[in-house]
Amino acid sequence: MEEIAEAKQKIEELRAAINYHNYRYYVLDSPEISDDEYDELMLELKHLEAEHPELITPDSPTQRVGAPPIEAFGVVEHPQPLLSLANAFSYEDLAAWHKRASKLLAGRHFDLVCEPKIDGLAVALAYVDGLLATGATRGDGYRGENITQNLRTIRSVPLSVPKEAPPRFEVRGEVYLPKSGFKRLNEERAKEGLPLFANPRNAAAGSVRQLDSSITARRPLDIFIYALGWAEGKAVPDTHWEIMQYLKSLGFKINPDIALCHTIDEVEGYHRTWVENRENLPYEADGMVAKVNPIAFQEELGTVAHEPRWAIAYKFPAIQGTTRLVNIGINVGRTGSLNPYAILEPVRVGGVVISQAALHNEEDIHRKDIRIGDTVIVQRAGEVIPEIVSPVVSRRTGEEKVFLMPSRCPVCGSEVIKPQGEAMHRCTNAACPSQALERIKHFVTRGAMDIDGVGEKLCQALFQAGLIKEAADLYYLTKEQLLGLERMADKSVSNVLKSIEGSKNRPLARIIFALGILHVGDEYAELLAEQFHSIDQLANASQEELSFIASIGPKIAGSIVAFFRQEGNRRIIEKLRQAGVKLEKERAEEVKPEGLPLAGVEFVLTGTLESFTRQEAEARVKTLGGKAGSDVTKKTSYVVVGADPGSKLAKAGKLGIKTLSEAEFFELLNQAAGTS
Repeated sequence: MEEIAEAKQKIEELRAAINYHNYRYYVLDSPEISDDEYDELMLELKHLEAEHPELITPDSPTQRVGAPPIEAFGVVEHPQPLLSLANAFSYEDLAAWHKRASKLLAGRHFDLVCEPKIDGLAVALAYVDGLLATGATRGDGYRGENITQNLRTIRSVPLSVPKEAPPRFEVRGEVYLPKSGFKRLNEERAKEGLPLFANPRNAAAGSVRQLDSSITARRPLDIFIYALGWAEGKAVPDTHWEIMQYLKSLGFKINPDIALCHTIDEVEGYHRTWVENRENLPYEADGMVAKVNPIAFQEELGTVAHEPRWAIAYKFPAIQGTTRLVNIGINVGRTGSLNPYAILEPVRVGGVVISQAALHNEEDIHRKDIRIGDTVIVQRAGEVIPEIVSPVVSRRTGEEKVFLMPSRCPVCGSEVIKPQGEAMHRCTNAACPSQALERIKHFVTRGAMDIDGVGEKLCQALFQAGLIKEAADLYYLTKEQLLGLERMADKSVSNVLKSIEGSKNRPLARIIFALGILHVGDEYAELLAEQFHSIDQLANASQEELSFIASIGPKIAGSIVAFFRQEGNRRIIEKLRQAGVKLEKERAEEVKPEGLPLAGVEFVLTGTLESFTRQEAEARVKTLGGKAGSDVTKKTSYVVVGADPGSKLAKAGKLGIKTLSEAEFFELLNQAAGTS
């Protein structure tokens, strides 16, 4: 017993020393001992743990070295979504974002926190009772891949945190590969005859998504923590800047170049500094991020679509290159649109080899005077999507050809038309094979029916084999049919069929989006699902009824009516119904206000409420059968006025809408609750 006690004490001393030196080396970049001395400490700890395996704990530094390969990544549900950021590409974009935020905050001043935007992989790290519990990728924002075992191998990720930390909390960060590590990794791969990584981001993403975490452990990955996701059981600072300093005190690595700016001009100056010095950064950065500092203001600003209103990515100028435009190809989209794209002589731009680039439409091609055979300037727009900026006219030989959109669909040969008022040319054949395949690909995507295991390649194989002609056919596939396809084994077939079956219960909004109605994206699908409780109700809605919904204009309304008027689309819906796909809201999903005390009453909130957050207030209204509107219209019943109200108060006065103070609103809710 005495021997075990002594071993335990020594192990704890070694772990404390190693964790301290890890922090000095990987977080502070200020080591106090040599690599040999560090290795001796680690070796001694390994020997002691080998002699006393019962003393090994999950947060031991020895547990970073990797584990045997796991069969597959699990799924982690994010309690609070990891949202993507809107982009600004100029000072005008930045100023417009700042003006919108200021207006929504009724002109109240706010500081901004800025830091370089790392070109890496966003992750969420959850800690429970002082220990790292889970680490996950962003995924679709709501669900990510469980890569805990791999993230544990990154030495700048704390496996445990001090007792001062909240009992349960999550931090968000960006895993990246430093430029030096990327260079060394590619040199090693070249020696081994392996394909080289295109850029540090791809290398980092590929490293943390290894099924064998020992491979991850061999990669020189690092991380910067950029936000607190959520915290329970303990109060945290109320500004983003103070939160970042707090996380630093808990042992997390934050970007040393983070800065607190008091004005939008200071943000512009910060951006300009890093545009000029980006090459001196030890990592790849594609811009900087600006965030509203007060957390209360962030909560008040909320989100729009999948982006927070309180933060923006201010991108660095795009990196450009020059190459030859070999030809212009045509893709036919799921809505019949003919989408031209550039076929280029391969050129390296911003660390990525580009052989194709976006060409938006024929008008854009002619406006830029881009011709087949031209030498062209190519850039990665926002350093993501390659596009052609302009031709280099001085290099023309006279052999270049002006591009004209084909009069016949390149896939099915049907007539191509250009509807009045639209920039796109469209194939007139609703049964065009390319349209059908693209619609199927859209149907199975994560934002739509999210059918795991049914990706682009499998959709194409099923379509080419004649097993499916439209999306609804997926639900009639058999095990025997799938086994007949190349590379489809028994287990993978079972997984595919299970995923297809599980997709039958997706929310109504996802089904509306999955149908691929022209002009109806995921945001409009959510809006339509709120108004109509089944596909049948939506299908039978008139254009007038649809146009009456806020944000749904005549163009979108007409597109919805036209979609459901087509016999082929109604046939698909009927096939989905017969297959057991849920085409209406479940009771838990559907809010039925009939009979509730606030049924038919619409509230619009303006200003800051003291008793509860805007989200809590809107939730209470909906629970009692009322509606929480975003804009003041003639349909608005009451405008609730908090501190520092915005322009909605003035609009209420013009329209003669009754206003309520917070106290009056609170009393009305209590009265309504008492009658329900």
